[in-house]
Order: sequence, then structure tokens, then C-alpha cells
Amino acid sequence: MKRYINPDKATWSELLARPDANFDTIQTSVNTILEGVKTRGNAALREYTERFDGAKLDTFQVSTVEFEVAKSAINTQLVEALEVAKANIWKFHAAQKKTDYSKIETTRGVQCWQKVVPIQRVGLYIPGGTAPLLSTILMLGIPAKIAGCQEIVICTPPQKDGKINAGILYTAQLLGISKVYKVGGAQAIAAMAYGNTEIPKVDKIFGPGNQYVSLAKALVAQAGTAIDMIAGPSEVLVWGDAQANPNFVAADLLSQAEHGEDSQVVLVTENAAWADKVEAAIEDQVVVLPRQTIARKALENSVTIVLEKEQDAIDLINLYAPEHLIISTENYQQQAEQIYNAGSIFLGAYAPESVGDYASGTNHTLPTSGWAKSSSGLNLDAFMKKITFQELSKEGLQNIASAVKSMAKAEQLQAHYQAVQVRLDVLNPQK
Repeated sequence: MKRYINPDKATWSELLARPDANFDTIQTSVNTILEGVKTRGNAALREYTERFDGAKLDTFQVSTVEFEVAKSAINTQLVEALEVAKANIWKFHAAQKKTDYSKIETTRGVQCWQKVVPIQRVGLYIPGGTAPLLSTILMLGIPAKIAGCQEIVICTPPQKDGKINAGILYTAQLLGISKVYKVGGAQAIAAMAYGNTEIPKVDKIFGPGNQYVSLAKALVAQAGTAIDMIAGPSEVLVWGDAQANPNFVAADLLSQAEHGEDSQVVLVTENAAWADKVEAAIEDQVVVLPRQTIARKALENSVTIVLEKEQDAIDLINLYAPEHLIISTENYQQQAEQIYNAGSIFLGAYAPESVGDYASGTNHTLPTSGWAKSSSGLNLDAFMKKITFQELSKEGLQNIASAVKSMAKAEQLQAHYQAVQVRLDVLNPQK
């Protein structure tokens, strides 16, 4: 990890620059895949699945038999873990539900209100390559279920033998999701965006993925299919002081570094000697990781920043807007109140980022690449929409008619003006 001691504020953005996400080199390939699936349907899906995943498939939907085989392959320990995670995630997201909004009389005779309805058809993309993210099914599927989405579709890449990871299938069953398809990559995004004879078209697509998936989501969004967000490489910022356990902090940094070579971890502290201990602990721990090579590459993108002033640390964190923020300091409660740009915040020595990834209850689908400055992490609202209503009595229309007509006249929209005036003519006929 690179280290900087009290760097000038003017250099912070440069020091904290994320790894480049350059889509230019894959733009043509992704466009070709999208167009192929759009025009050739399942024939294109079969071709791309064989080319990119090494699996030759005649049909994509997971069968009842495959679900049963997966269920029998799951060990008891994982079953119990998934039950704990499901319960906590369900409890946290169910508390976000609000379906009743009172009518508001904005002007006498003018009633306005909202109705909350679920998005009818949603597609969940679940990565299944180097890390089969069965936890993502919980994070996406549970709020979709609570919201009441009528159709929930999962697409996930097959293994070379044409099978889906047993944990992914069991977790889908746990939530009662039966429409699971063996399709990955940009072609899966295309299938859910356009629909075909086997995979239904959805109204909104959720889920993380590699650069091909991210770009495909961006492109289908431009063409009219809603998406949750463009997820960039995973990132964590840990703010620690001398009282924090260096081994804990090192483990937290490595838990993000092992996600991918383009992940970024940032350590912020006022104590350079303590930072030395953390970096030594990283070296001790990284050597035993199965994904050591990936983690080491990610650490090359990562930095330690020593700042003597607490306010400088707060300002730097708000500038960076981390996806995950761990505050392991003596005064973490007070300091956390001053953070307004972060995807999810983990407080104290015993809140590793891993708990948020799996089982604390909060959602692990979070804004990356600085989007936490303007965007929330995934929540129940992402699976719902609000329809507004207005009902006017005769008196209500008469009470606001003058304002509406004046504004329509100022905007030179005569038909808008006339839509009010024709009603006034009926209410107040000229004698």
C-alpha cells in the first residue's frame, strides 16, 4: 500500500483515484452480444453460453430435478447460516415497508395522495464465476418478495458441466424463486431486457457483475429497461486510531482486497506507527489466503493516508464517499454523525464489513466509485414505485384555476389554459 503523510487537500482526489473502468475496449463486443440476443434470441444465447462459459445447453431454465439435487447437496451448517441471514435481512427490509399515505388537502377542495405499488417483473443477475454469490440472492430476492413483485427471474452463469452452483439453487428455493436460468454475462442482461421464448422480459434488472455485465446494464438502461445501479469495483475505507486492533483492521482491508484485482482499500489514521502494525498484519494474513494473488494486486491500488487532524479525516472520507466505511476509533459514534457520504458504515471493533455482506440485515448492494455522494444502497424502495393521485371538487378547481391559467399563459401553452377554462365555463356559465 502506498503511504502519504498529511497530504495537501488539493491532492486528495488524485491520491484516492479509483482504478480506471474503461469500457471502450469492450463496447463493440457488448453491443454485438446485445444485438445478437435481441435479434436471434435463444440461438444467440446458446452460442454465447458455449463460447464464454464452455457449457453447451439446449434449454436454460433450471429443472425441478436440478433444484432437488442441489437441496440434497447442501450441508447443514450452510442451511443454518442461510436461515439466520434470511431472517435478519427480511426483518431489516420489512421494516422499510410503507404502503399507506394519508390524503393531503393542498388547497380547499384539492386532495393529493400517493399509492405504493411493486415493480411487476424484476430480473436478478447473480455472478457465479470465481465466487458464486449466493448471498446476493438474499440481498435482491428478499426485498423483491417483501415488495410483492409478481415475477422474479434469476440469471446466473453455468459451470462448464452445464450445472449451477448448488448453493445458488438452494438459496433461490429458500426464497421460493423457481425461475432460474443458466445464462451469464452481457447475454443474460440482454435476455432479461428483451425477453425471448424461454426467458421473460423484465421491467428492472438488479445485481452486480463484471465489466461486460455493467456495460450491458448501462446500454439496456438507455434503451428503456430500468436498472438498480452500475456497480464498480468493491472498495472499503477503514478509519482507525491507536486503540484499534491492527489484526482486525488488516483482516477488514483484506476482505475487500480479495474481491478482485481492481478492488481498492484505503486506511486513514492519525498514527503512522500504528499504520506500520496494520501493514505488517496484512503481510502475515495475506500469505494464507487462497486468493492471495488477487488480494496483492488490489493492494497495489490501495493507500494509507496519515492525517493528524480529525476534521481532515472526516473531510477526506466525505470526499472519497466509500462504498464501505469502517470506523474503528475511540469516538466512533460521535465521528460517524459527521459522515454524510458512504454506502454503509460499520461501527466499532466488532463490526467487520463481512457481516454486512452476509447476515447483519443491511443490504450489501451499495454505490461504488463515489456514487455514495448522491445515491443510496439498495433498499425496499428500489423494488417499488409510487403513483400520485389528485382529486378536485368543483370548489377545488375554482380555487387553483387562476394560478394554473397564469402559469400556462406564461409558458405559452394555450391548450393547458383551455383545459381549465372549459370547466370554468361550465361551472360559471355566462348569462
